Amino acid sequence: MDKIKIVGGNQLRGKVYISGAKNTALPIICATLLSDEPSTIRNLPILSDIKSLNLLLEQIGTKIEGKQEELNGHTTQTFSYHTPKPESLVAPYDYVRKMRASYYVLGPLLTKYGHVELSLPGGCAIGARPMDIHLSSLEQMGAEIEIKNGYVMADVNGRLHGANITFHSASVGATCNILMAAALAEGVTVIENAAKEPEIADLISMLNEMGAKIEGANTSTLTITGVEKLHGVTHEIINDRIEAGSYAVAAAITHGCLELINANAEHLQSPIDILRKVGVKVEIRPNSIVVDARNCELNGVDIYTDYYPGFPTDLQAQFMALMCVANGASMVTENIWENRFMHIPELMRMGANINVHGHASAIVRGVKKLSAAPVMSTDLRASFSLVLAGLVAEGETTVNRVYHLDRGYEALEEKFKAVGANIERIKESDE
Repeated sequence: MDKIKIVGGNQLRGKVYISGAKNTALPIICATLLSDEPSTIRNLPILSDIKSLNLLLEQIGTKIEGKQEELNGHTTQTFSYHTPKPESLVAPYDYVRKMRASYYVLGPLLTKYGHVELSLPGGCAIGARPMDIHLSSLEQMGAEIEIKNGYVMADVNGRLHGANITFHSASVGATCNILMAAALAEGVTVIENAAKEPEIADLISMLNEMGAKIEGANTSTLTITGVEKLHGVTHEIINDRIEAGSYAVAAAITHGCLELINANAEHLQSPIDILRKVGVKVEIRPNSIVVDARNCELNGVDIYTDYYPGFPTDLQAQFMALMCVANGASMVTENIWENRFMHIPELMRMGANINVHGHASAIVRGVKKLSAAPVMSTDLRASFSLVLAGLVAEGETTVNRVYHLDRGYEALEEKFKAVGANIERIKESDE
């Protein structure tokens, strides 16, 4: 497995181009299954998760054509997806185990073709993340569901029908799946306590462009009036707020200054508020965000993750790394996922002072310096937190199992090198 080696101590300066949003790309790619006509998706990030999902869709029978193009000053991917008739309605274990978001084929295939067999998904080990909300909601819409031999077996006689659905938690995955299922259902579906993330609004925008009738974007109540058919579209996805927030922390932790090109400040209000409380200067420009921590004292700030527009759980590990070298003490509370503190033992190997209270809170006491150490990635966002720690640690840090990073951060080493980091990838074949 590849490793990343980092020699800490360099102040980062320059521009980082923010890629298309992974968490938008995955459901939007699956939404192309809802139409017999081809759809073109622009601004797709170059990530292993996109590759994995494309392989799954090709197994289903989707014809995919791709190219790279310049978009907003950045090289990105454009793919065309066309599924006139699926060859298979099975999402097998060998595909789904690599990426949890493969479950986004569930809603589209069931509502359009009346049957789907989905292997129970894998992905990052950051908690149980059960599919009960997805499945119970589809059952309310008329689906018959059985879990057998590690697969979700779902059928519907005719079309799914509209229903009034209330989620017990504002699940992004369930919101996406039920939106797509309801788009072709008969009648009206109302989702209460729906997720409000920008990625949801982007999916709604594309579905409406395809001919769906969805109201309530950016609110917790979504109303979907089902239609009989959707058509193909060309859609450009939004840029990745989590990648932007991650590089914002990189500027802060190295006392550097980075301009995050294509970042959308409206999607990052809570993280920006935290950065300013820490003592970092944040300037919002028309098409970028400038994060300037030169000559700044970093101060500890309490962080509580919450559903959007609260502080995102996907930035918790990165901001915890920042708190490790900030003045004073901070409390970090994880309210979304259990088991999302697995980066803490690795940060402590580098000299961080962290005490975990229960399973959801940690007290971080800032230290003057971190020390390099070999560390192990446990999930996607934890991996980036270890890279951040390596950027300021004394000596050479080795981050193992970096395939997690390849799932969610495009060209990470190249982007960091361009702004002054001493970082390189060591491929298994080089050792």
